[in-house]
Amino acid sequence: MSSLTYDLTLAGLSVGSAAALTGVGLIVTYRATGVLNFAHGAIAMVCAYVLRQCVVEWGWPLWAGAVVTLLILAPVMGVVLERFVFRPLSVLGGDPAQTLVASIGVFVLLVGGAALLWGQGARDDAPELVSADPWGQLAVVLVLAAGVGAVIRWTRFGRELRAVVDDRGLAVLGGIDADRVAAAGWAFGAFTAGLTGVLLAPYVRLDPYGLPLLVMEVVAVAVAARMRSLPVAVVVALGVGVAQSQLTRLHPSGRAEPLLQAVGANLFVVALLVACLALPRTGTRDALPRTATARVPTPQGAWIVAVVLFLIPLGFAGSDLHTSVQVPALGVVLLSLVVVTGRGGQISLGQAAYAGLGALFTALLAAGRFPGLPRLPELAALALAVVLVAPLGLLTGWPAITRRGLALALATFAVGVGVSRFVFAQPYATAGLSLDRPAGFEGDRAYYVLELALLTLALLTTHALRRGRTGRALAALRDHESGASAAGVQVPALKLLAFVAGAALAALGGGMLGMGLRAFDPTAYDPVRGLLWFAAVVVLGADSTLGALTAAALLVGLDAGARGGVAAALVGVLAVLVGRFPGGPYEAVRRLRPGREARLTATGLRARRRLRRALRTAAPPTTAWGADAMHSQKPSTAIPATTANTPTADPGTARPGTPRRADPDGAEQGTPRRSRPPTPQAADGAPARPRPPAEGRAVLTTHHLQARYDGFTALDGVDLTVPPGRITAIIGPNGAGKTTLFHCLAGTVRPSQGQVRYGNRDITRLPAHARTRLGIARTFQQLAVFPTLTVAENVRVGAEQGRAPDPAAVDRALRLFALDGPLRDAPAADLPTGTLRRVELARALAGTPSVLLLDEPAAGLDTAEVTALARILRALAADGTALLVVEHDLDLVADLADVVHVMTAGRIIASGPPAHVLDTLDARETAV
Repeated sequence: MSSLTYDLTLAGLSVGSAAALTGVGLIVTYRATGVLNFAHGAIAMVCAYVLRQCVVEWGWPLWAGAVVTLLILAPVMGVVLERFVFRPLSVLGGDPAQTLVASIGVFVLLVGGAALLWGQGARDDAPELVSADPWGQLAVVLVLAAGVGAVIRWTRFGRELRAVVDDRGLAVLGGIDADRVAAAGWAFGAFTAGLTGVLLAPYVRLDPYGLPLLVMEVVAVAVAARMRSLPVAVVVALGVGVAQSQLTRLHPSGRAEPLLQAVGANLFVVALLVACLALPRTGTRDALPRTATARVPTPQGAWIVAVVLFLIPLGFAGSDLHTSVQVPALGVVLLSLVVVTGRGGQISLGQAAYAGLGALFTALLAAGRFPGLPRLPELAALALAVVLVAPLGLLTGWPAITRRGLALALATFAVGVGVSRFVFAQPYATAGLSLDRPAGFEGDRAYYVLELALLTLALLTTHALRRGRTGRALAALRDHESGASAAGVQVPALKLLAFVAGAALAALGGGMLGMGLRAFDPTAYDPVRGLLWFAAVVVLGADSTLGALTAAALLVGLDAGARGGVAAALVGVLAVLVGRFPGGPYEAVRRLRPGREARLTATGLRARRRLRRALRTAAPPTTAWGADAMHSQKPSTAIPATTANTPTADPGTARPGTPRRADPDGAEQGTPRRSRPPTPQAADGAPARPRPPAEGRAVLTTHHLQARYDGFTALDGVDLTVPPGRITAIIGPNGAGKTTLFHCLAGTVRPSQGQVRYGNRDITRLPAHARTRLGIARTFQQLAVFPTLTVAENVRVGAEQGRAPDPAAVDRALRLFALDGPLRDAPAADLPTGTLRRVELARALAGTPSVLLLDEPAAGLDTAEVTALARILRALAADGTALLVVEHDLDLVADLADVVHVMTAGRIIASGPPAHVLDTLDARETAV
């Protein structure tokens, strides 16, 4: 091996060792707590600063500073974060959205705090803890990785750690001290972060922004290891480090030289992009931008105050006016996050990249340096830049189609880092760029007026995306993605719309910001800014345009009027507390205001009395929802007398000699099964013929359906027919394949073999929203309502996205399920489970489906509500609707179904009328 190759390999091993330490710490923290610690790089930076403070500023011996920094400060930071930030979140249910925002908040808080304490300038005198020889660093990494792996695999603590990650609540019930396990994981993760920081600091410029971002870039090694395998993380880190070092030997020529050199110098960023965009998803839990609760109302007069405050700078002069120019521009950028995150429910950590591209393209177009285009006036350049950047929103929008939660956060962060490293940091794209203001708006006051006009345009655009059919569809996507798809919302297209619109708004704000500063400044759009902007918008109200404007004013005003870092520190504190006050600071003030007891006004008292009267009216079985089905449904819908008027036994009274029975799931029924209705009789006493299937309706069928999960066969050649005008029921024990079959019919699971047909059409590959628009609607076992929408808005989503939009469908569905009156305008988040079940059913029926798939529709309903539900389902079947019910309540199945299928081990083993099938099951149980 040549001397140069050997030296470069050693240098690569040094960098790779630090990256491996980062990967080990991230994986251990993730496996102990389920949290991807976005603050890992910030902890590394703080520890590096503290070691430098001890050794360089205070003159301590290196060993003493290292002991205090690595063995005391870093673990204590980890324990404090676990105890006061992340443990309350886990106790409250571990909402992944709040956890992500809190992690970013810690990052922002530490970065802002470091900027306040040590200034924003870079330092190059950090002490060297380990010599430049990489063998010492490599030995430390290998020993740590081997020790941690052995502990996790072969010790009691390792078993407890894995148990806590799998199911914290169940682990606690099993006697495991989950808090102790999580605290130990955080302490070790913080220790590795501190070790990474002090090892890297001598070889990079130590500043509050650069080192945290550098550490976060190497998160690729943990992602490549699927956040689980320590050996894979170490090998990937060392391999990428050596490869990056060896690439410095290449000296390409030609037009591609700058780009290839950038790739060689940022191979960890390339690895991050590949790991986040190409490898299987990391972290599958869905993460909303905030807890989906009813919106906290905006204080009265808040918009008037906001307008006045934004007009006040017109009276400023000098530096105050020059600083104020940044506020409307940043406000437009943050409005893009309101669209993407607040309304669309998509995590986007890369909006700074689109803002920077907007500023860059505006500067290039105005200077005549954009390839293939002439020099343009500044306003025309800004408009064209927005048009050019908007399609680039697909860079983050396309991954959002298949990724959610942590995986989407990493993908958008990777895109932001990639744009920053390969575009903004390269002189071939940004050297010598200046940006003037539009003609006639050169002065600060005139330009501020122009900004206010553009801000108004952005507010109108945001308002349009938050109202009407599109706004309701976006809110449905945010609140419950699967429920939105089942309601007919085109989820992939809507995600792309949100990201494209967000990119356009960010580009507009970025161009405005560049013209306000009269230059393109790459540091104004680095990924750390993107994290700060995301945290600021979320903590001040992700779905609030007023919150975005407030965030812009705070970020600009605090940093301009005080020492740099104040705004970041404040936003970090608010983000750390997001788990306690998900509705933002206004909710916090309202909840913490002492001595003020909430009182209803006279109007509120009258509304409460009307609501109580309406609820009392809807409660008795004789007037329960569904009793007026004949009058509420379309004229052709009627309840057949042979079923609607058939007497049934009191559910609380058992037949003489009928033992308590177990349902197919093996769980003993708490009450004996109700007697089945007698066979319908004609007027002359002869058995009435069963009602014929509706003519001209499509039949939903499956043919040899098979589905497998990791080698397990969930469905094994299932043939099923769901005919119109009939109620088909599926029963069976847990694990029988009922849910998988249901999902294959609904379009949320694609079978490995076989077909799903609707009439003569093969719909096996159609997504759920496309099936809904064909007329196949569904409900969920776990409620799928949209909490931030009202009852009427929930139902309207189904009517607007369904098979045949009908203006009268909403009112008809609301009357049918007794949801009209005061209930129609009530937020869904405030309603009990039984009412929410009605809301979900009303939404499904509002789309006028021809096939209705019901997954345990009686869950959460009382006896009166179940009786009313049965009447409505019989009426729908009589009108020709095909119904498929997956239900555990055998009493309901016996009273309701025309045909029952019994599933076991992925196959249908028995089919027929409920009397025959359930009697056969009774006989088998008796024989056993």
